[in-house]
This record gives sequence, C-alpha cells and structure tokens, in this order.
Amino acid sequence: MTRLRDLRSVLNLTVLVAGLGYFVDLFDITLFGVVRVASLKDLGITDPADILEKGLFIYNAQMAGMMVGGLFWGMLGDRRGRLSVMFGSILLYSVANLANAFVWDVSSYAVCRFLGGLGLAGELGAAITLVAESLPKEKRGLGTTVVATLGMLGIVVAALVAQHLHWKMAYVLGGVLGLALLFTRFKVSESALFTHKAGPAKANPLLLLQGGRFLKYLCCIGVGVPIYFTTGILFVFAPELTAGLNVQGTVTAGNAILFGSVGLTLGDLLSGLLSQWLQSRKRAVALGLCAWFALVMVYGLVPGLTPTLIYALSLLIGLCVGYWAVLVTMAAEQFGTNIRATVATTVPNFVRGSAVLAASGFGVLKGHLTVAHAALTVGAVCFALALLALSRLTETFHRDLDFVESPEGARAGADSQPGAVG
Repeated sequence: MTRLRDLRSVLNLTVLVAGLGYFVDLFDITLFGVVRVASLKDLGITDPADILEKGLFIYNAQMAGMMVGGLFWGMLGDRRGRLSVMFGSILLYSVANLANAFVWDVSSYAVCRFLGGLGLAGELGAAITLVAESLPKEKRGLGTTVVATLGMLGIVVAALVAQHLHWKMAYVLGGVLGLALLFTRFKVSESALFTHKAGPAKANPLLLLQGGRFLKYLCCIGVGVPIYFTTGILFVFAPELTAGLNVQGTVTAGNAILFGSVGLTLGDLLSGLLSQWLQSRKRAVALGLCAWFALVMVYGLVPGLTPTLIYALSLLIGLCVGYWAVLVTMAAEQFGTNIRATVATTVPNFVRGSAVLAASGFGVLKGHLTVAHAALTVGAVCFALALLALSRLTETFHRDLDFVESPEGARAGADSQPGAVG
C-alpha cells in the first residue's frame, strides 16, 4: 500500500507531461527502424546489401544529429531553463518528421533524420531534469521511472502502428503527435531549483572539464552503451543477424523491435522499482547488465533457434537492459544544478550516439567475421565498458540535488554540508 501511495503522489502534471513528451520522442526515434526496409525499397533501393548499407548511413545521420543536439539543448537548458528546451526540441523534431514524408532519395532522407535527431536530442534530458528537481529525493526515482515507462510505450506503439501504415503516413503521424504535445506544455512550471540558483553566469558547461568531472561524465555515458547496441543492432538489424544464424523462418525488424520494446518498457518500470527497493541505482543497473549479457550470448551462440524464440529473447534482452530511467536519473544526480541539464541532456544523446560507433564497428567486423559473431564481439566490448564505467560512479540514491558546481571543483549548497551522500 505504501508503494502505491508513493506512486500516486508522483503522478502530477509535470511527470505526466514529461512522460508523454518522451512517449512521442521514442515513437519518432523508433519509426526509422520499423519502416527502414519499406521506405528504402520505395525510394528504389532493392538490393539487400544496399538496404543494409544505406540504412546504416541514415541511422548514423540520425544519431549524429542527436549528439550535436545534445550539446546545444543541454547548454540552453542550463542558461534559459528546462521548459525552453522542451518547447524548442518538440517543435523541431515534429517539423522534421513531417518533412520525412516527402523525401525523394537517400541524401534527403539522411538530412531529415539528422534534423529529427537534432530536435529529439532535447526532450529526455530536460524532462528528467525537471522531474528530478521537482520531486523530493525519496520519490524522484519513481517519478523518472514513470516518465521513462510512458516513453518506452512510444516504442511499442510505433512498432505496432508503423507496420500497418504506409511509411510516409507513419512519419506524418509522428509529426502531428509532436505538435499536439506542445499545447500540454503551457501548464507546466519551471524548476524551482533552476529559477533560484542557475543564472546564466553559473551555467558554464566548461565546468564539466574541471575538477575530475569529465571522467565521471564519460562513465555515465559508458554505462548506457549496451542499451543502444541492443536497439540499434540486435533489434533494427535482426533480419540480417538471424539470417547469419541460420534461423529457420523469417524474422522481421518490426516484430523484433516490437517484442524488444515491450521488454524495454517493462524493464524500465522494473529497474526503477528495483532501484527503489535496493535503495541503490548502481546495484539495479549491475544486475540488469549481467543478465543482459548472458541472454545476448544465448541469442548469438545457441543453435536451432526459431523466429518465436528470437522474439522471446528480444523481449527478455529488452527487459534486462531497460534501465534507461535509472541511468539518466543517476547521471542527473551526479552533478550540480548549474550544469545538470547539460549533463542530463547530453548523456542520453551520447549514449544514443554511441550506436554510431557500435554500428560502424559492426559494419567493419562483418567483413571479417560472420554477421552474428561481429555483433557478439561488439556486444562484449559494450558490456565490459559499461561494467567498468559503473564501478567508477558514486551511488547517488540519497543525494540532495540542491547544490551547484564551482570552478574549483568543490560544491556549493546542500550537498556540500556534513553528512551529504556522495
């Protein structure tokens, strides 16, 4: 009963609007993975090898847009406020998705996905920062879990809807949903912590390069790398992977994304609740990581799998790696109010952008190994990197967020007081 009361108490307008924003964000990100083959064939690309190559190029363009956008929106969020980012990013990615319905070749497709990625980069970081700063520390984990769980439902809906709509109509729907969301934002208030503490003079992203913060920042990114290896390689390129594994039957990217997304949604909810129960972000992530890697090995090494078993594994793999909310919350909690939006916005987008490196490594290795072994090699590197990064981060579950970072590397505010965790 106590857990239910806690959950009801965090379901306020800010949390629900942030969650709906992330829903549209992930709906739009997922679209390309689902409609990749159909859209490229419609543009005149029919050879399977060309579909894979051009698909990687367009996917990398989207991820590159997210990395550039993460820097822009993050700095804007610390200087102008969290809400300004939420408005601007939604407008840009909505227009970009509408434009996607009118592309005529691979180059125009890549430009639209780059602009869409640029806009999508701002949503999650601003939402998580706003929610984390608006709730008491005992409940902010539940609040960010609600946001992420609603967001992950966007992947499920995209995987379902986009398989039954023409790819152009799917992009139009994503754009319309984004524009409709803008109207819900007018009733949401700015973060009180930002309003009271983070003036433009204090919002200095260069502070990330001082006082040992940069290594901590890189570790936050490293912890999330397996998530986008999973979505960007295992799910999006499931048809090519399973063909290399001699799976008897046809595996579609749409179904792999659908089942994997259901797993990610449940995983986000369960990892958030597990984090609350353990009173630890780090232990919840570590348990998910270890279970994820074991299942990836089963996916790539066990012979005789069928499409049904592949979809079941996709669901379970998504369940284990669905610690997205815990990761972004943990990243936001690591840093002070004056650079928190920069961190919370750039970390998830550099995690997403790591899919470029994973996809590129996969693309190189598949020329020397089998497709499945190339994917497993990249996955093993992602796993090792994530565990090492997690071991270097401080537990932040009980940390008070009412503090700022100073140029000297010290903290000013509640977290600098005796007894502060961290």
